[in-house]
Amino acid sequence: MPVRKDSEEGETMKKVRVQDAVGMVLCHDMTEIVPGKFKGRAFKKGHVVKEEDIEKLLDIGKRYLYVWDLEKGYVHEDDAAQRMVKAAAGANISYGEPKEGKIELRASCRGVLRINIDLLYELNGLKDVCFSTIHSGKTVEEGKVLAGTRVIPLVTEEDMLLQFEKLCEEKGPLIEVLPFRHTKIGIVTTGSEIADGRIEDKFGPVLKRKAEELDGEIIGQVFPGDEKEEITNAILDFIGQGADMVQVSGGMSVDPDDVTPSAIRDCGGEAVTYGSPVLPGAMFMLSYVKGIPVVGLPGCVMYSKRTVFDLAVPRLLAGEKLTREDFIKMAHGGFCMQCDPCTYPDCGFGR
Repeated sequence: MPVRKDSEEGETMKKVRVQDAVGMVLCHDMTEIVPGKFKGRAFKKGHVVKEEDIEKLLDIGKRYLYVWDLEKGYVHEDDAAQRMVKAAAGANISYGEPKEGKIELRASCRGVLRINIDLLYELNGLKDVCFSTIHSGKTVEEGKVLAGTRVIPLVTEEDMLLQFEKLCEEKGPLIEVLPFRHTKIGIVTTGSEIADGRIEDKFGPVLKRKAEELDGEIIGQVFPGDEKEEITNAILDFIGQGADMVQVSGGMSVDPDDVTPSAIRDCGGEAVTYGSPVLPGAMFMLSYVKGIPVVGLPGCVMYSKRTVFDLAVPRLLAGEKLTREDFIKMAHGGFCMQCDPCTYPDCGFGR
């Protein structure tokens, strides 16, 4: 049986009789010409030949076809894409049927996208694999397109797909959406000028709006002034009330009279970071007290549309436990361009 190398696809093709091609994959389009009436594609490249196709192929003058034989260790691009998606997809990922060999993956709920980046790179290192995603850590809406996958040629080797599936089983999932949980949030607003009523609190309305966006419930807001012990007690009191997060606003600079960071430390627990490589938001603080995230929010959260708050807090409310390394990685893309109009999260901030 004659075989040859196809220069475009880089795979071995076989020339077979039409009658013997059932179950095999066409390597090129087939044109049908009806004089004076029609000229166009009768069969598309990648079509799997069926029994009912034989008569039409003979009618348009095709006695032989160039094909790949799927029984010889190869898998058609549509089947390959379906297998890759099934292996890679984690929680809250939906997908449909392949179109021209490609399948798109979407969010089936609102939440935070999580990509296993190391696994993504490893999978794309396999022969023929194309698996492309948007950036991990983004807040995504239900129905948002998150990724697409296909194999490069019309057919791929079964052995490659088995390796793909094995990697996903051992190291996956590759892609998932962490849904926002209904969380209880306590707000501790520092500053004697606010506690004394000298100026109006501007932080509270901003934090309440952001909480609503993330399915959070504000269970209370208190104004302990600038006394470190009172700030510490206010934080611990919210945790005692069952808060899933405490947000402490104000007093986050390095000025001697700004005591919020030390008040948070006095709560005990694990201080993850004081300071982040994000602008706006350099003076952000995260600590875990009795397992509850306590965040110290710099003043920029009050007046800048997007800040470190939008990179870190949604992930915390979706159940991620952030580390110092997570904040270090925010440096690449952590400079907000303050675009007008703002297109976040569909922009480069935090990516």
